[in-house]
Amino acid sequence: MTISVATPALFSSINVGQHTLHHRLVLAPLTRSRADPKTGVPSADAPLYYQQRTTEGGLLIAEATWISPTCGVYPGSPGISSQEHINGWKPVTAAVHEKKGVIFLQLWHPGRATFFPTANVAPSAIAIHTHSPFGGPYETPRVLTVDEIKSITQDFVQAAKNAMDAGFDGVEIHSANGFLLDQLSIHRYGGSIENRGRFPLEVVEAVSAAIGADRTAIRFSPYGAFQDMKDETPVATWSYLVQQLEKTHSNLAYVHFSEPRVRLFDDDDRFAPVEDDEEDDDDDAITLEPFRGLWSGPFVSAGNYTYSAQSAYDRAEKSPNNLVAVGRAFISNPDLVERFRNHWKLTPYNRNTFYSPGPEASLFFFFFDMVYD
Repeated sequence: MTISVATPALFSSINVGQHTLHHRLVLAPLTRSRADPKTGVPSADAPLYYQQRTTEGGLLIAEATWISPTCGVYPGSPGISSQEHINGWKPVTAAVHEKKGVIFLQLWHPGRATFFPTANVAPSAIAIHTHSPFGGPYETPRVLTVDEIKSITQDFVQAAKNAMDAGFDGVEIHSANGFLLDQLSIHRYGGSIENRGRFPLEVVEAVSAAIGADRTAIRFSPYGAFQDMKDETPVATWSYLVQQLEKTHSNLAYVHFSEPRVRLFDDDDRFAPVEDDEEDDDDDAITLEPFRGLWSGPFVSAGNYTYSAQSAYDRAEKSPNNLVAVGRAFISNPDLVERFRNHWKLTPYNRNTFYSPGPEASLFFFFFDMVYD
C-alpha cells in the first residue's frame, strides 16, 4: 500500500508576478555594505553571494539599493542609477538565473536617515532623535517641496527601469524602517491617513506604469519604531494603504510586511525563539492579520523566522498566499532552503561579518549594525 504524504505549504508552488515559485522561503533584503564605497557598484563577490543562496524557483530580494546619488547613500551600499551600476548588477542576475532562481531589487531612498547633510531631506524638519550608527546625532533635515517629491518619484521610476536593464525580475519599493517613503507628512502629503499614504501609492503607480505591476512590489513595517518612526494608528494607516493597492494594483507581484515582534538589535540568544503568547494571534492590534485579510495576492512576511523552521512552516499553513522571508540565518546558511526542508540544524551567524567590505569582519562596519530581516 502506498501512503501519500501531503506537501507542506511552505514547499508548495505559488505564483509571484510572472513566475511560479517552487517554495515559499525568500531571501530577505539584507544590507551587506560590500559595494564599492566610491561608486556603489556591486562587488566582484556579489554574484557568488547571491548564487549560493539561489534555489530553482526560489525568490531572492537583493539589498536596499539607492535610486539616485543625491539621496544620501550609505558607505558600501549599492546603487542602480547609472550604466556602471547596471553593468555591475548584470553578473548577479545572470548568476541567479543560471540556477533558475528569481531575483527582485529593493529600491531605496533613506531620506532623513542619512549621514550626508546635503542629502538630508524629509517631509518635515524633524531630525531622528537617536544617534546614527557612527555615533553622532542626526541633523535636522531640509523640508522637501511637492515638486521635489514628484522628482523623487521619477527617480524611483528610472531606477526600476535600470533594474530591468540589469536583468532583475522585478523591484521592491522600500517603504519601511523609517526611510523616506515611511516618513509620510508634507502639505497635501500630510495630516490625514489618505494624504500620508499618497507618496508611496504614487510611487507604486508610477513604477507599475513603467515596468508593469507584476514586476512591482512594496515593503512596509507598520509596527516599527526604528529611526523614530512610530505610527499611532498602524492598523488604520496600513489597512488603508493595502486597501488602495488591492483596489488599484491587485496584480502587484507581492506586498511585504515586517512582523510586529521583530527585534532589530536583540540577538543574544541567536537561535532561541522569541517568546510569544498564542492568544496574541487573535489580537489585530499586534499582528499582520488585518493586512493579510485585505490582500488577495502573494503576501511576504519577515521577522523572527530566523530562529525556527517550524515558525515558517506554521505561517505558510495558516496563510494560503503567504511567503516567509528569512535574513540573518540565510547569511550563515546559504543552503537554508534545504535545511528548513529537512529540519537540519542551522549554523549560527556571526554579526561581526554582517556589514563589511568582504567576507571577513570589519571593525568599521561592526558599528553599522542595522538588520532588516
